[in-house]
Amino acid sequence: MSVSPPAAEVHTAAASEPRAAAARLAIGVFFLVSGFGYATWASRIPTIQQQLGLSEAELGGVLLALPTGLLLTLPVTGYLLQRFSSRQIMLVGAVLYNVALGLLGFATTTWQLVTVLFCFGCSRNLLNISMNAQSVGVQALYQRSIIATFHGVWSVAGFGAAAVGALLISLNIAPGYHFVAVGTVLTGLALAFFPRSLELAPAPPSPDQRARPRFALPDKHLLKFGLICFASMACEGTMYDWSGVYFDKAVHAPQNWVAAGFATYMVAMTTGRFLGDWLVNRYGVKLLLRLSGLLMTSGLVLAALLPLPLTAGLGFALVGLGVSCVVPMVFSMVGRSGTLSTGAAIAGVSTVGYLGFLIVPPVVGFIASAANLRWALALMSVLGLVVVLLVSRVEE
Repeated sequence: MSVSPPAAEVHTAAASEPRAAAARLAIGVFFLVSGFGYATWASRIPTIQQQLGLSEAELGGVLLALPTGLLLTLPVTGYLLQRFSSRQIMLVGAVLYNVALGLLGFATTTWQLVTVLFCFGCSRNLLNISMNAQSVGVQALYQRSIIATFHGVWSVAGFGAAAVGALLISLNIAPGYHFVAVGTVLTGLALAFFPRSLELAPAPPSPDQRARPRFALPDKHLLKFGLICFASMACEGTMYDWSGVYFDKAVHAPQNWVAAGFATYMVAMTTGRFLGDWLVNRYGVKLLLRLSGLLMTSGLVLAALLPLPLTAGLGFALVGLGVSCVVPMVFSMVGRSGTLSTGAAIAGVSTVGYLGFLIVPPVVGFIASAANLRWALALMSVLGLVVVLLVSRVEE
């Protein structure tokens, strides 16, 4: 796939192949920083819950602080990315992200944890949107697709952080020391590789763009991309929140197999992200996105119709393959929008996408309460068909 440079960002100089490779490595490191930091926090949630004496309901309320901070910061990030280089926002976001991570382990009251977790979500948004804008800039330096690999690095970093977390839990290392150590190392990596990131200056706005607000939801042209992200991230959120419950309540798997569904999903999603660029280069992005939607639908239907360990696990693996490349490929496509700068376009599309991640999983719970979890999963399979339908209406 030949990828043209983003319309709303310009390079200060033509990049040589070594420069492109150096920038690719640098942005890969920032994806590692994001994935490792988030999974580090997630690996110690049970420990922190126990330390603060939180019930499941209280913990659920506390955990809402992170996505709340993330969502509320999206307009701010979109505004900043129209005024400053994405590399500057990325570095600031990475440093604040790791500072917040370090503080999370020292929260001694619920309100302290909520406050720091909100800041963690805000800084994570600054980092994630800006590094995705950088990834689109790096993609523009290549004649073949390479953008999905960045998200594969994020997933692998998450696996690594989970393993480190399990080791430190077995050694009875307190979360505070764990988080500070990880945050220090990740900040060092960000500072070391920052100079290799791309100088992407926001292009001077056209008269039409000056009339637009600093931050805007996707316009008519970009809204379909936002809805594709919504459907994909809704499936992701459903897997994160309900795969374990489904294996417990619907599959009736043995207790030591309850996590197998989620593990299968994660392995498949990571694998798909490393295969995605090859598939795009060979068959094109629209075919990949159509296939992704079909995999989401078939996986959810299979798990709902045959709630057995093998078939449900296979279904969740299909969902993982389906969602693996949708978001990076959509970001790559919206980065070439001429109506907003790359960062602002990604921020607007992300707003719609994150709503799916946050809103749909609770809806699954409501449907499960009214009917059952199998029906809830079956209804969610429609999301994959939504992706297929919307992809047919976009231009590559």
